[in-house]
Formats: sequence, C-alpha cells, structure tokens
Amino acid sequence: MSWRDEMCGELRAHDAGRRVTVAGWADTRRDHGGLVFVDLRDHTGKVQLVINPEHSATAAAIAHEIRNEFVLQATGEVVARAPELVNPNLPTGQIEVLVDELRILSRSTPLPFQLDEENVDETLRLRYRWLDMRTDRMQRNLRLNHTAIAAIRRVMDERGFVDVWTPSMTRGTPEGARDFLTPVRLQPGKFFALAQSPQLFKQLCMVGGIDRYYQIATCWRDEDLRADRQFEFRQLDFEMAFVEREDVLDVMEACVVGAFEAAGVEPPQRPFPQLSYADAMLRYGSDKPDLRFGMEIQEATEVTRESEFGVFKNASCVRYVVVPRTFSRSEQSRLEELAKEWGAKGLANLTQISKFLSERELQAFGVEEGSTALFVADEEAVVARVLGLLRLHLARELDLIDAGLDVFHWILDFPLFERSEEFGGWTFMHHPFTAPMAGEEAQVESAPEHARGQHYDLIWNGWELGSGSIRIHEAEVQQAVFRVMGMDEEEQRDKFGFLLEALQMGAPPHGGFAMGIDRFIALLAREPDIRQVTAFPKIASGADPLTGAPTPYPDSALRELGVRLLEPPAQT
Repeated sequence: MSWRDEMCGELRAHDAGRRVTVAGWADTRRDHGGLVFVDLRDHTGKVQLVINPEHSATAAAIAHEIRNEFVLQATGEVVARAPELVNPNLPTGQIEVLVDELRILSRSTPLPFQLDEENVDETLRLRYRWLDMRTDRMQRNLRLNHTAIAAIRRVMDERGFVDVWTPSMTRGTPEGARDFLTPVRLQPGKFFALAQSPQLFKQLCMVGGIDRYYQIATCWRDEDLRADRQFEFRQLDFEMAFVEREDVLDVMEACVVGAFEAAGVEPPQRPFPQLSYADAMLRYGSDKPDLRFGMEIQEATEVTRESEFGVFKNASCVRYVVVPRTFSRSEQSRLEELAKEWGAKGLANLTQISKFLSERELQAFGVEEGSTALFVADEEAVVARVLGLLRLHLARELDLIDAGLDVFHWILDFPLFERSEEFGGWTFMHHPFTAPMAGEEAQVESAPEHARGQHYDLIWNGWELGSGSIRIHEAEVQQAVFRVMGMDEEEQRDKFGFLLEALQMGAPPHGGFAMGIDRFIALLAREPDIRQVTAFPKIASGADPLTGAPTPYPDSALRELGVRLLEPPAQT
C-alpha cells in the first residue's frame, strides 16, 4: 500500500484534475451541516479536504468521527477553489481535495494543549514533546538544525576533513567543568568520565597522521543548566595539522557562511573582524562583546591621575561610558545599585561630580549635551566587568541594539594563564593544551602573568559560539604548562602520560576549534535558548519531564556496580 503519493503542502493550482492520496494529521475540522472540511497537515504544510456526503457517503460517515490530531489518509481529486473561496494566506489556498476515500489511521486522546495555543508552560511542552514537535516552530527549528549541519558537513568534506568518531567514555581531564562519571561493573570502584570534549583524542588524530579531522561530537558537562547550556550538547569539533591560526579561522568562517546560505539567510561578510583580548576588555569590558551598538568604554586613568577628586586620583583604574541620554536622580540611584551588585564601590555621574574636576579633565571627557558620562574607579578587573555589564544593560534598556544585525568577530591573543579563584595559583585560560604565542615560550614559567596563548574565540552578537587554539606539540612545553599549574612529574604521568608519550613520537604543529552547534542553531533560528532547537532537552533543574529521568536505582543494581549511597535519594 502507498500511504501517500503527495505531500500536503506541495499541491498547487496546476495539480487540479489529478487524483492524489495524502496522509497526515487533522489540524482542524469544520462541519457545515453535512459538508465537512478538514485541514490536513504534514511537515510541508496544510491542504483542505472536502468531504461531501453526496460525493462519498462512506467518507462522510467517517468524517464525523474526526477530531484534532487524528491521523488520516485521504484519496480524491484536486479541484480548484472558486475565486471568492481562495485562501491567500495558504500556499495550497487555490485548491482543495474532494475526498472519495477516507481512513482514520490513528486516533488521538484529548490533548494537554492545542498546537496553536500560545504561552504554553514549557515543562508541559517538554512533558509532551512528541506533540510539541508537531508545531510549526519546532518543525522549522529541527529542520533548520538538519539543514545547517548538512551544510557544515559539505564544507568539511570539500576541504578534505575526515569524520572520525571518538569515544564518550574516557578518562577525566581538566577542561573547566565537572565530569559525569560512569561506574564500571567489571572493575568496581573505578569510573569512566563522559568526555567534556574530544580534545585529546583529536590531538592524537593529528599525531596519528589524520591531518584533518572533524565530527559533530556529543559532549557532557555537569554544569548548571542555562539558556545556552545543557548537560549534553553537540559541537562541531575539528583539528588540522601543519596550520597557522588564520587557517583554522578560515575553515570556521566557511562553515558559518555555508550554514547561513543553506538556511536562506544573508551571510556575514568575510573575513570576520578581529579584536585582541586586551582591546576587547578595554573597549567593551567583556571577552564576548556585542558589537551591534557603540557606546565603547573610554580610558580616564591617566587624565585623572592628578585629579583633586580623591576617588579618581587614588584608584588604580578609572574608566567611563558615555550614554546618549540623561538620567533623573532616581534613575541614577538605580544604576548605582546595579553597579554595586556587580562589584563596584559606586557609579559616578559626571554632571554630579563636575565641580570636583578641573577644566582639563572636563574637556578630556568631551561629553555632548544630552548625554551622560558614567564612571567607575576601582581595580582594573572590577572596572572592566562593571562597565561591560552596564554598557550591555543600558543598550537593552534604551533599545540601542539593532536586532536585525548579525555581527561576528574573533577575540584573539588571550592570556595563557589566569589566577585560580579556587586554589589561588595559576590555571589555564582556555585549556592546558593551548600553545603559548610564538617567541613567548620562555615566559610560560618565568613570567606566567605575561604569557599569551594562541587561543581564539568566535563571537556572534555577544554570544560565544566556541573556542579554539593552536596546540602545544612539544612535550617539553606541555610539561612546563603543567608545572605552572602545580602538577609535579608524577601527577603529569598519571593524568597525561599517554599525551606526553604521543608528543615525544613525532607530533606535527596543529590547531583546531570547537563550536557549540545547539547555540549556533538557536541564534540562527532567532530563538532565546537552545531548548527550542533541541529535540529532547532537560529543564533548569536537570530533570527530563518526558521520561521522568533521572531516577533512583535499587540497591541491588548499585551493589553490582560497587556503588553505595551516603544518603537516600531525594523524593520528587
């Protein structure tokens, strides 16, 4: 049996006179006193079925049983609608199918929500995700997901990359997040970690002569869930041997443009602009700045070094942002409270402090009438963070962001290390396998605070899409990085012995990148979070409303794995 020979949304006026079989879901049913109209829907769209008892009494009897979301098969002639009955809002609006034969293939119980219902609770949508997936929104997003990934694969294939699958169950390595652990029945007390990324495996592919590796990799990180983060996620992961930084950036830009073109969206111009990390932090107070608007942060430290205003004179860093409007006293107080929440001691308004400043200082700031200069004076890191957050907050509040723009740019030349808030020593800025800048290898141990890494981030409208770097390919340099991080030789051998051995057996220079696929698709679809482009996501608590996972396991199953709970599982 042929269930259908045409898709619902593909019939047009030129099909009039044809006999067709269509199948799909009953979107709506309208009974006009014997004459029944059904909008039949599949993923391509809708077509109107007309069931006339004078034409087919059997079909008419069946039609009276139909309810929303019943699965139907209908056979009949495509007929042109009368001019006054044409539906201009529907691609199939010039025709309808006069039904001869009608079958109910599957019935539906009463629905927990209607597919065209707005503001449905998200947990309810996820609990009945199979129903939610029938909506236009989810159909569009999941198919866009496929289209973009298919385009990315074409770009990689055209450039000679080899799709290599890497294991998910591996040894935990420090990559900035908690591992998910998997107990091993055959070796009680031992655990695999679910891979946070294929980082070391793809580097080993380079040592193994693969030369150009990629995969759409599934990764796992035990982190709090957010709009752009799930426990499990996918990334475009690739690595290249014998390359410089610009070679890697070129491939990633080609993937972005290819996905845009496949989705029918105007792609960004190449090459993407580049900003150094230091410049981004100075001008925007963020390493992932939104460049769809101006309002750059401006430096005032040197200008105020001899100021009579003690707050400025004694601060190690003074910067400000000029906002294109004035603020009332209450608005200023509200902004100051926000700045304090973000870590500042205060927020100075130039109008309010002008009497403490010299003419030279006032002229240096050059604030036009109708605008306001807001200052923060503190340690440099605090100033950058507070003004970066304030810049973004005010841009949103004052509607300064052009939502129609797509601005991509690279952030380059990151520090190789940063201070660990947890341990106080040095830790990696990107990951411990990032190569120092060429010529700065000696600074890795002699001046780690000044060492820069060959790390690069791709930013889209203020969202970090992913990161990459040129990797360390010499064992001696890798060991130096480990030493700065506080690892002695025994710990290095224990955690990374296999990597160090590989680097000693002919490792080529190499580098790569990893882009968050789900985040990229969400932005491409203009969705607020990745749950809207993911088939079966979890909610903020980490639970899966669809299956009820996670669930407790009986003691017998845990004993077999060599696991014992310290506390009984919480009741949900």
